Amino acid sequence: MLGQMMTQPLLISSLIDHADRFHGQTEIYSVETDGAVTQSSWSQVAENARKLASALSKLGLESQARIGTLAWNNRRHLEIYYATSGAGFVCHTVNPRLFPEQLTYIINHAQDRALFFDATFIPLVAALHEHLPDVEHFVLMGPRNDDAIAQIPNVQFYDDLIETGAADFEWPSLDENTASGLCYTSGTTGNPKGVLYSHRSTVLHSFGSNTRDVIGFSAMDVVMPVVPMFHVNAWGSPYACAMSGSCMVLPGPGLHGEALVNLIDTYGVTLAMGVPTIWQGLLASAEQSGSKLASLQRTVIGGAACPPSMIETFRESYGVDTVHAWGMSEMSPLGTANQPLAKHHKLPLEDQHKLRESQGRPCYGVDLKIVDDDGNDLPHDGETQGDLLVRGPWVLDSYFQMQSEDLLQDGWFATGDVATLDPDGYMTIRDRSKDIIKSGGEWISSVELENIAVAHPKLATAAVVGVPHPKWGERPLLVAVRAEGEDPTKDEILAFYDDKIAKWQVPDKVVFVDALPLNATGKVLKRNLRADFADALAG
Repeated sequence: MLGQMMTQPLLISSLIDHADRFHGQTEIYSVETDGAVTQSSWSQVAENARKLASALSKLGLESQARIGTLAWNNRRHLEIYYATSGAGFVCHTVNPRLFPEQLTYIINHAQDRALFFDATFIPLVAALHEHLPDVEHFVLMGPRNDDAIAQIPNVQFYDDLIETGAADFEWPSLDENTASGLCYTSGTTGNPKGVLYSHRSTVLHSFGSNTRDVIGFSAMDVVMPVVPMFHVNAWGSPYACAMSGSCMVLPGPGLHGEALVNLIDTYGVTLAMGVPTIWQGLLASAEQSGSKLASLQRTVIGGAACPPSMIETFRESYGVDTVHAWGMSEMSPLGTANQPLAKHHKLPLEDQHKLRESQGRPCYGVDLKIVDDDGNDLPHDGETQGDLLVRGPWVLDSYFQMQSEDLLQDGWFATGDVATLDPDGYMTIRDRSKDIIKSGGEWISSVELENIAVAHPKLATAAVVGVPHPKWGERPLLVAVRAEGEDPTKDEILAFYDDKIAKWQVPDKVVFVDALPLNATGKVLKRNLRADFADALAG
């Protein structure tokens, strides 16, 4: 016997329709690429999304065509989120911080048919243009721009394009399992891998994010996602905020502390989200300016481990609660959030604060476990370390357009992290099972850096490890062995990376050693290197 209830597909278009119908006048503040702040509303975003969806449909793009974006957090980007997915296309947010060769690979692998971009990226798109054979439509996100016309053949303009669309466009009825969004992760070795989200997974992720024990956006909140919209969909906040009717402050390209403090104080931001490096700059600017961040109630910090001192500063100096969270692109990205249980209020205050330093516990929809090297389940005692596995309705089962039959382990996704779990489900990341470096919330491949280094004729061998850094959390350190009879300088080795990789991925420092520590099978003992050089970048 089946239940006698209505069935409606879980579609992203239903989120923007809800925001339009019940929170239409709620403000959306957007910092544009020229620094100006514009004000719109959920109703205006919804209308422009429908017009853009209509305009894209008239271009002859096939259903499920990938639509790329190279853009900051702003109002037009938000409209593209809803227009593309709602019309049955796939919104492909591209990280502009990647090296041009990586960008070319990602856009071509996704077979993007259109590419939207902010004015900041006109030179970048001009350089990439001839290497992107599948992209038929290059659209500058703004009004007509002479620089774009001069540099990019047949460039189109967002403000003109949406005027060709109909404001009464009706969202198509789609299967809720239809693909809606695409993000690429460089969190493993080799080429970036695509994670293809569905309407269903995205809406369910929004429900999970909106629970009080996770982030719990509300119509009373003024939300500022500092985490980029090109990075795992700004942790899903554009969708969750539409579901809850939150006011949004979209900070644009200026993410330095002074600008963020000004936005918080001007627009009464109550909830802000970002990686630890962002908050370091914000706290320094708040102290310098004398701002008390009076409106700010909560910060959500993820992307890298949050220093306990930062949690304490937010709490003690500004009365701001910090929610330590964890996730990854393959998880949409919500995994855990550190919220206390009722019993924890009975603990001494110092113990309560200590509890908030872990990555937290999963909400309904996410299941975690740890296993040993043979795949055997390990106890959740808070002490035993193991490889962290996850499953749930917003966790991927395969990468986009890749052979990945062996990706899952009995239905579980291996995160690549080593962690502990306690009896209440609180998870703490202890180490990484692979030697990927996470700097400022972005992944850096140690293997890629090593491959470049060992190609230098004056080096015999080299290894790259992540070591603690006071600002970025972790930065790459190159440990190198000189070739016999050679005496290269450190600057000479670092200069070898020029034009081979993005500048922010270049190692911070070179250390020369006589030999690398090896295990019995000849593999470099990177754990030893991390321990030996843990203070290499402390000064």
